[in-house]
Amino acid sequence: MSGRTCDIAIVGGGLSGGLAALALAQQRPDVSLRLIEAGDAPGGNHRWSWFGSDLGKAGEKLLAPVRKTVWEDGNHVAFPAYRRQLSTPYFSMASADLAAALQRELPTSAIMLRSRVADIRADGVTLENGDHVSARAVIDARGAVSTPHLNGGWQVFMGRHLRCREAHGLARPIIMDARVEQLGGYRFVYVLPLSAHELFVEDTYYQDEPVLDRSALSGRIDAYCREHGWDGEILGFETGVLPVITGGNAARYLDSVRTEGVALVGARGLFTHPLTSYTLPFAVETALAIAEDADLPGDQLAAKMEARARRHWASTGFYRLLGDMLFGAAQPERRVGVFQRFYRMPEPLIERFYAGKSTLADKARVLIGKPPVPVTSALAALTSSRPALQTHLDESDDK
Repeated sequence: MSGRTCDIAIVGGGLSGGLAALALAQQRPDVSLRLIEAGDAPGGNHRWSWFGSDLGKAGEKLLAPVRKTVWEDGNHVAFPAYRRQLSTPYFSMASADLAAALQRELPTSAIMLRSRVADIRADGVTLENGDHVSARAVIDARGAVSTPHLNGGWQVFMGRHLRCREAHGLARPIIMDARVEQLGGYRFVYVLPLSAHELFVEDTYYQDEPVLDRSALSGRIDAYCREHGWDGEILGFETGVLPVITGGNAARYLDSVRTEGVALVGARGLFTHPLTSYTLPFAVETALAIAEDADLPGDQLAAKMEARARRHWASTGFYRLLGDMLFGAAQPERRVGVFQRFYRMPEPLIERFYAGKSTLADKARVLIGKPPVPVTSALAALTSSRPALQTHLDESDDK
């Protein structure tokens, strides 16, 4: 059509926007697109990881062009009471890996960098420099926003990429090392052996307030690395403050963030795991759905994405309930007991939990038995509400 820049404009070049663009490039190369990113490269500064059981064949095909680190031999966890090795393969990719794949797979003209958005509408996007990108359909793939309509707690983390002077000797990822001192909430250290000498070490907290003390977390990573004899050059780092959604009103939230006729995806569109805050499996599924409906007018695509978000919200209520109990029933330093109990359960149950596909039997297994928190506290948590998820959030993308 005369005057149109592209068929589909995607605002936000992080995980959700990047995967949507990649799915369109793979499955619908005839559909012209623009991936509009405020930063110097797509992807931001993040590392995304997932279990082999999180994705189906179509999802694996979507991510095939992206360089990944893979641990076929599984992963392990460590708690004060035990250590356990799990057989599920584990995968991880960095922002630079996603950016490189997008720059290879998309036409050069499709990626617009250092392009800050001033206005977003159903028929196009206006940039701060005055340029306008007109489109048949517009997708808002920016990250989570502060809101009074959702309740919960926070996942706060700092990750460090380290090149050790000596081989570190770690063969498999440590998904959770909760043997560390519990400070202000459930705390664990997450360690990925990226190569014989390189590690990614992340200090993570489930806490009540969105407070990230960079100096304190950096010092604790220093101490953890010294304890394990890991010394070397810091190659990079990332930080994050992510909402852990335990309740709220999804309809009011969507009303507050919706631009009429614009499709919402990613954390902004509620496509997250409420308890883990992870988005990758849902970003993959949403990207594939967008490619399948790439011919729809913008308002119809927006309506389909919102209907999808509402179904996702309804299907993940169990995880919000668990989050409510985690934050409301357990004293911050005793929340480790909840995860310690969970990781004793059968491995297929754990896999389905992370994929957001727990069965009724899984849910019963998690809830039945000796609870890791007092029953009276759990009941009180369920009859009260957590604070609203209102704070400054980085819109760069999801975890």
